[in-house]
Amino acid sequence: MKTNVKFNQMVLAAAVFIMAGAGLYRLMAQELDPETKARVERFEKGAATIDVSKYPQGIQDNYEVFSTKCSQCHKLSRPINSDYALPDEWSRYIKRMMNKPGSGISNTEGKKIYEFLTYDASIRKKAMLDEKLAKATPEDKAAAEAKIKDLHDKYDPK
Repeated sequence: MKTNVKFNQMVLAAAVFIMAGAGLYRLMAQELDPETKARVERFEKGAATIDVSKYPQGIQDNYEVFSTKCSQCHKLSRPINSDYALPDEWSRYIKRMMNKPGSGISNTEGKKIYEFLTYDASIRKKAMLDEKLAKATPEDKAAAEAKIKDLHDKYDPK
């Protein structure tokens, strides 16, 4: 009996040690370099919601997925005010968020978030999008424009 108690205490101590180490690792992994930290802080100072009442119903529905899922880990103002506008920028960002431990974003939800953010950028961030497209290679520009067109064809009223 005495051996079982000592063994259980050792197992418990090891579990606590491992969890503390994992927490420290997670904290260290979240540390940002000063430049990135300044960018994120700038994004987070802006608006935290978007009036999507004039967007098509499907995009409004996708906004609900975006606002529910993304607000679990960070302020919505971060992606709303970010300098991302191109479809591939949103794709990379969302994939990175999906791979974060505990994000809980499924592939289906990730697609809806991508469609919302890409559609929204084509409307609300049009000047930024146009500026980025003007600097893109002809191939990248054509690919981005095709992805945006596909979204508008899918969601805009006929």
